[in-house]
Amino acid sequence: MGVDSPLDLQNVRSIISDVSGHPRISRTERAILELLVSEGELFGLQLVERSRGVLKRGTVYVTLGRMQEKGFVESRTEPPAPGAIGLPRRLYRPTAYGVGVFRAWSRAARAIARLQPHEA
Repeated sequence: MGVDSPLDLQNVRSIISDVSGHPRISRTERAILELLVSEGELFGLQLVERSRGVLKRGTVYVTLGRMQEKGFVESRTEPPAPGAIGLPRRLYRPTAYGVGVFRAWSRAARAIARLQPHEA
């Protein structure tokens, strides 16, 4: 690791393991947070479409519900258009905690990648 980018374990404690009492972050949760952090508020099917096959229609809403329970995302119901039929869409955005966890995970992943031996 370079001197300019030390790995601060305080910042990544919640993503290392459940031992610390903090939730872990799954690959799917990381993909969702990455999209929400980079693109802003999205609804579930937009997340599926923009994930390029990483997220599946059948699991995205279950994962979003779990992420809401963990405090990673929050949601709101889109106001229905006049004369609209059916349920209104639910829009999701990352919380400050979710953004922090995502950024800490990203830093940790880069630090770990630098530690891997390189092919000669």
